[in-house]
Parts: sequence; C-alpha cells; structure tokens
Amino acid sequence: MIIDGRDLILGRLASFVAKKLLSGESVTVINAEHVVVSGRREEILEAYRKWMDTRNIANPRKGPFHHKTPDAIVRMAIRGMLPYDKPKGREAFRRLRVYVGVPEGIGGAEASTVPGARVERLGRRKFIRVEEISKHLGGKA
Repeated sequence: MIIDGRDLILGRLASFVAKKLLSGESVTVINAEHVVVSGRREEILEAYRKWMDTRNIANPRKGPFHHKTPDAIVRMAIRGMLPYDKPKGREAFRRLRVYVGVPEGIGGAEASTVPGARVERLGRRKFIRVEEISKHLGGKA
C-alpha cells in the first residue's frame, strides 16, 4: 500500500499506518515532508527543541541522538504507535518505508490517502509542516 503524505495530519496518519502494518501489510509513505502537525508553530518547535536537548547526564556526547530528517520524524511517529518492544511490533516496523518526495520506482504507482486525516479537518486551527520542523532542528529536508 502506498500512501501520499501530502497534507495529512501526522498522528492520524501514524495510527492508520500502524494498524495496516500490524495486520500484515507493507506500507510505503511518500511526500513525508508535507505531513502536518497541528498546533501553534512556536509551541511545536519549542517541544521539538527540548526533545533534541535530551542527553545523558553522565556523558552528553553519548546521546540519545534524535533524527532530524522529515522521513525519520514520520517513521518515529509511526513507531510510537506500534508495540515496538514485542516481536510483532518490530516485524511490522520492518515493513514500513517512508520517503521524502516520490522515489523513482514508485513514480507511476497509484497512491492512496487516509480517510479523515486531511488538513481540512483542522478548519482554522494552526499547523506546521514536518519539513519546517526538520529545518528548525538542523536536518536536511
């Protein structure tokens, strides 16, 4: 199954994809940089900045290290919806592929969308794209 992430809400996309992965399907998400996170821009960027500052107290150079690219941010959101500490969650996570843009091999395939996850659902509420979050964190979008 190929899902176009353009203008989809991250949490709703992640839960839908996690259910598909747990049912045994392979899922590919394209255009990960155009996925949106709902909320005020400043609050979201501040939360991600605090998350990036999390380090080991004994030795800050040891990490944990956080992903900064849009595809990795979307992958980690989906992983958070899976029971990753169990074998079935790890097996499901291996069936996931996330890409920035549309890769060569998938270019002509039909991409579906997630029902109920469109950005229009937010109405007038504010949102920010994962690409902007990635740039703020210093990632290459």
